Amino acid sequence: MSAMLYQEELMDHYKYPRNNKPVQNPDFSVDELNPSCGDRIVIEGKVADNVISDLGFSGKGCVISQATASMLTEHCIGKTAEDVMNLTKSDIIAMIGLELGPTRLKCALLSLQVLQHGVLALKK
Repeated sequence: MSAMLYQEELMDHYKYPRNNKPVQNPDFSVDELNPSCGDRIVIEGKVADNVISDLGFSGKGCVISQATASMLTEHCIGKTAEDVMNLTKSDIIAMIGLELGPTRLKCALLSLQVLQHGVLALKK
């Protein structure tokens, strides 16, 4: 996919976010802030038999942080907790399809960090 198509998909997720909603009776809810830029992401999720059955997010921030949250939640519904914990920075970069500098990379990785903290909280 060309960079232009990735940019269009990113903008589509920003303008029309998927899973931008509260989750009823979530099994986890994690709220984190990127202090360097002010982006905030809250992710709530339901898990049944170690499989993520529902995810919702809310937040404020730049196109990259909010669109990545939309893309990530869409990608992770139906995945196991282990699948989510195995996601890496490389997976997020591949998902958004853009090379990012260190500051923008933090924006892109915020939702992964939040989601993985939520999954970790399930095991406690």
